[in-house]
Amino acid sequence: MTAEKVSTGLPALDEVLDGLRLGDNVVLNVDDIEEYRLFVTPYVKSALAAGRPVLYMRFGSHAPLLEPQDGLIIHELDPRAGFESFAVRIHNLITNAGRGTFYVFDSLSDLQSAWGTDQMVGNFFWVTCPYLFELDTIAYFALIRDRHSLKTLARIRDTTQVLLDVLSDDGRIHVHPLKVWQRHSPTMFLPHLMEDERFIPLADSYHATRLLSRCAPSTPDTARRHLDHWYRLFLQAEELAETEADSEQYGDMVRHLCRHMMGQDERMLALARENFSLDDLLAVKGRMIGTGFIGGKAVGMLLARDILLRDTEFDWSAHLEPHDSFFVGSNVYYTYIVHNGLWPLYVRQKTPEGYFEAAAELRAKMLEGSFPDEIRAGFQQMLEYFGQYPIIVRSSSLLEDGFGNAFAGKYDSFFCVNQGSPEQRLTQFEDAVRRIYASAMSEDALAYRRQRGLEHLDEQMALLTQRVSGTYRGHWYFPELAGVGVSYNTFVWDKDMDPRAGMLRLVLGLGTRAVDRVEGDYPRLVALDAPLKRPHKGFEDARRFLQRDVDLLDINSNSLETLPLLKLANSDTGLPLDLFATRDEEITRRLEERGRKGQKAWLLTFDQLLSETPFCEVMQRLLKTLEKAYDYPVDVEFTVNFSAGEPPRINVVQCRPLQTRGERQRVEVPDHQDDREVLLRSEGNFMGGNVSLPLRQIIWVDAAGYSRLPLSDKYEVARLVGRLNRRISREQEPTLLMGPGRWGSSTPALGVPISFAEINNMAALAEVAFSSEGLMPELSFGSHFFQDLVEADIFYLALFPEARNVFFNRNWVENQPNALEGMMPASSRFKSVVKIIRLDQQPLQLLADVVSQRLVCTLP
Repeated sequence: MTAEKVSTGLPALDEVLDGLRLGDNVVLNVDDIEEYRLFVTPYVKSALAAGRPVLYMRFGSHAPLLEPQDGLIIHELDPRAGFESFAVRIHNLITNAGRGTFYVFDSLSDLQSAWGTDQMVGNFFWVTCPYLFELDTIAYFALIRDRHSLKTLARIRDTTQVLLDVLSDDGRIHVHPLKVWQRHSPTMFLPHLMEDERFIPLADSYHATRLLSRCAPSTPDTARRHLDHWYRLFLQAEELAETEADSEQYGDMVRHLCRHMMGQDERMLALARENFSLDDLLAVKGRMIGTGFIGGKAVGMLLARDILLRDTEFDWSAHLEPHDSFFVGSNVYYTYIVHNGLWPLYVRQKTPEGYFEAAAELRAKMLEGSFPDEIRAGFQQMLEYFGQYPIIVRSSSLLEDGFGNAFAGKYDSFFCVNQGSPEQRLTQFEDAVRRIYASAMSEDALAYRRQRGLEHLDEQMALLTQRVSGTYRGHWYFPELAGVGVSYNTFVWDKDMDPRAGMLRLVLGLGTRAVDRVEGDYPRLVALDAPLKRPHKGFEDARRFLQRDVDLLDINSNSLETLPLLKLANSDTGLPLDLFATRDEEITRRLEERGRKGQKAWLLTFDQLLSETPFCEVMQRLLKTLEKAYDYPVDVEFTVNFSAGEPPRINVVQCRPLQTRGERQRVEVPDHQDDREVLLRSEGNFMGGNVSLPLRQIIWVDAAGYSRLPLSDKYEVARLVGRLNRRISREQEPTLLMGPGRWGSSTPALGVPISFAEINNMAALAEVAFSSEGLMPELSFGSHFFQDLVEADIFYLALFPEARNVFFNRNWVENQPNALEGMMPASSRFKSVVKIIRLDQQPLQLLADVVSQRLVCTLP
């Protein structure tokens, strides 16, 4: 920084302050905006006369401080777009303006109403002021007196170079310098009376005491004024809730709090305003750590519970498990980034060139940060409340679980078994929070946001912390059932099923196996209008496509564990297995033959639960009640626990609008065609609604060739598919990707281990069964993989060439020329495994009809 002096535009004030220095940020604490204008006008006039470029950052609700004039650049900004968008845009404007630019900012106090909290005003100043200092600028800011908490004022004081208190007494203006960095004089820090063009120090104690005692009175309300704007707002709400306020006041406060807590999705906000009372919102605030939004996942869970409990046609209180969740506000996410000095890297990640590159560095550093003391204290109090009950820490970002964007599985959630000393449990919890924050910068999440056109929107990461629903059974802890329910099942596997009846994806134990595709394990798929009909035919298929392992929390090892059903069933857990499973006499007999007498094997069919209890009726009613309130199909995650003589207790842990394509228009699938005119024909086993889709390219991964590859080359095939995916234009060359087993498997022996970002440009995806190599598809209705496909508008087909009602023209595929070598010469060694079939002259036509459950892909 140079020693060059710069004028305030008021020569007498220059004498008091010994002038300004390049790099100075000047903050004026004023009673009203007109007092600020008295100092801004001469400062700008002097700067323009000296040929300095001046930028006016216009964002306040007050009248403009400056009128358009030569040399002044005015930037209009809207802080209501969110802290991130606002702060990043200002950072970029400062970068583009370069060194030596002068600035005027509107009143920082106006940011409170946009962001709801002083904390974010302090964060904004903390990241902006040092950057302005680095670039040898001069910048003016204003704070309106008594609008900010002591903590925010202290933070701004610590960060700025010049802090002036502007005091008015009987219409006379005084300036009291509180901080002038690296300058001092015998009278500099005295109050000064502004008279004509002079600043006269109040040299006697009488006038100084009279002025300061009048301008800073000691009243009972002083402590309240020192609270953050967020907490003052909720004090007002509490007072309103205790009085007989008129309906208009009450409704205004509910709308105001929803806007500050529930997010920015207008359809979700409308649901929140309609269903939440003031007491509901105050209860949420009472369980919040930090400030800001509670995020989409938390909003969906709370809405679902309120909608059900308000239902006058059914007593849901007898069926719902109560919740005692905690919410970590979204502003804690930004505070964590600012507190750990990561804001410059965060801003770089917002640029096109840094979108993925800077994200990788940011993700690594977010795993190593620390939390401010007051946030840690909030974490500790929450953990003391839960004691040693297991909890789950779930992402609940601003954009999650709204209409149009589910973000299913894009961000992390973590179980904390919550064992050990208080210090150990706090360490485990904080580590989970860091990992969830870091997951906001994962490649899959960033690719998803870019594909959905969301990369420029604020994506604040709030957190939902829930007690894990379940029971201690020995040294294990888990719910009896968990699953996913959808109120509209467009992916029916039988033509007699009604999509409007809904569907469940049901497992024993924790719901991880219901939302994720797990190798060699299958949840029970339940069409709620035909609960005993399975997607697979025959006893052997029914045996093959069952759940074999159970996810649970192991108290002794303090970790999430997977246990074979056989071991769990033969342990003293008290599980009502008769309700969920049938005895597997064949396996039991084999166990006896091997000397394991007394051990019993079970098949998790859930048949008795589905056929002999009202479970399906209750779940269908639950889904339909929520669908009616949302006026939209819904996707619900739940747990269920049973007690003798009582209805099953359902815990709705998540509810969001279901991303679905539906039936759309009816598609006529030809009845009879010569096999030579068809690439494939199938009945059922597809997801994606009705389609009539032209295909101009096929990417084929050969099962036999893939199976022979060493492990490293199997991963390289996945990367090759990803490189091809990036070159595809969905509109110009819709592509069908066909390969063996499960796309996205974490086990390369069961399928190609791609990430979703490596297939997101495909128009259609086929998983082809090759039983000789053990490569089998999984019909993952309701899983996160399913949500990804639906949201990306990718049609899915599971093809079983050996099945009776399936035809696959393998000869046609093998006889087509391979365009791989020409497109990817560096990967030509894989040409016997990966084939690209171009259909430039005439496309294939993929036709599927949900009602008839028929699919055909015709050749040109």
